[in-house]
Amino acid sequence: MNRTVPRGRATVSLSLVDGRGERTEFVFDERSTCLIGRGEDCSPRLPDDAHHRSVSRHHCMLDINPPDVRIRDFGSRNGTFVNGVKIGQRDPGQSAAQGRGLGTQEQDLRDGDEVRLGRSVAFRIGVAVPKEEATTLVAAPDEAETVPPPGCVKCGREITRELGRRGATAGRYVCAACQANPQDVMTLLVKLAQAGTRSDLRAIAEYTLLGELGRGGMGAVYLARHRETGRLVALKLMLPKVAANEMAQARFRREVDLTRRLRHENIARLYEDGFADGAFFFTSEYCEGGSLDKLLEARGGTLPLDEAVRYTLDVLEGLDYAHNRENIVHRDLSPSNILLAAPTSEGLRGRDGSDGSAPYIAKIGDFGLGKAFDQAGLGGLTRTGAKAGKPWYLARQQVVDFRDVPKSVDVWAMAASLYKCLTGAYVRDFPSDVDQWHVILYSAPIPIRERDPRVPRELAEVIDTALLDHREIGFKTAAAFRDALRSAWLAR
Repeated sequence: MNRTVPRGRATVSLSLVDGRGERTEFVFDERSTCLIGRGEDCSPRLPDDAHHRSVSRHHCMLDINPPDVRIRDFGSRNGTFVNGVKIGQRDPGQSAAQGRGLGTQEQDLRDGDEVRLGRSVAFRIGVAVPKEEATTLVAAPDEAETVPPPGCVKCGREITRELGRRGATAGRYVCAACQANPQDVMTLLVKLAQAGTRSDLRAIAEYTLLGELGRGGMGAVYLARHRETGRLVALKLMLPKVAANEMAQARFRREVDLTRRLRHENIARLYEDGFADGAFFFTSEYCEGGSLDKLLEARGGTLPLDEAVRYTLDVLEGLDYAHNRENIVHRDLSPSNILLAAPTSEGLRGRDGSDGSAPYIAKIGDFGLGKAFDQAGLGGLTRTGAKAGKPWYLARQQVVDFRDVPKSVDVWAMAASLYKCLTGAYVRDFPSDVDQWHVILYSAPIPIRERDPRVPRELAEVIDTALLDHREIGFKTAAAFRDALRSAWLAR
């Protein structure tokens, strides 16, 4: 059972009970991941000495979203054990690389669990939950008739099991079944807003839904029209994977306020936002050209060199502004949130597309929203294993350290997006039977000319440099990649 603390945030702690290390306790009070082993990029990092030889260099990973915590074995040589039960280990005779291709080997952890790595290291897991969020799975007899179980804010279905250790007071929540139909949620919110009785829905009260633009793991985006002005906007719905308590809401919306301040022709504007009935919603600039991934699909998977580079330079201008003027990292950049606007759109200064290289101007969408959503703990725990999400545009640094990522991960993601535009392939191969996180950690990006030898050599060298991510990313800043890319493009 979880321990309770008087007030504050839920925490997850690791206490070293067997083994040696510079630190014996690690405490996490926000969304994080930690890679444990003897490798130089691990944290906690165990000594690389004879006593710890039974621990692999990358032994296991903890996925932490207090009070939830999950452990995953990384194909270790000597196994990962929870309370004496082995949850994962590569087979005898397998190499480390072969072991990393195993299926999902993970387990949720609880307060008091002992995690043993190989034969020489053990950690004790601590989970502390503030009293106001402590789980109440069974009501006391005299309360059974007066305290109803928590229910989904849309359908009313009991969600005690879904809330888990976060408990009945964790916040308003849309159940998983309702989240599978985001349009029903969005339609209901707009209908309630138009009734005019809900101040928390005022931001969307004057909009009419016109249709769906797309959907993803966190929700969906719709085209909407303002009833008085006729302005078209993208109306985005984000549905937390865990109940959003007041602290998580406030933390996320502080980051949203920073995003709203961004003013650049290569960043899609964020207008209004709100939270009601367990859902976050936003109105933002509508880009009639759609997203870059949709354009790639329509064009057969690739773009001409000049057009792809032009869009990349646009995005790098936006990144340079956001990184240096506002100190914001996107952290989730990919062709799906690179948006395409006509040159005549409001606020654009410049290109009319007359050179024929690019009929649209590229703008970055959802700037910082995905990062803020996850760091507020609203995205739940990461789905790992071969059936995980789609981490095709993640630099290695984001797997090693979820929380403290450098701005250069956005530069890497843009280089990976350009690579996709030119070759139709991802930077790394992701076999269906291999854990995707292992692919990122242990395989190097494939040089672009191995995918398509028609890419000019000087341009290929710049792109390959941008995709270096073993210890450090090749280009530390968007401006450095922009300048090198432009020079190679003009010199081809």
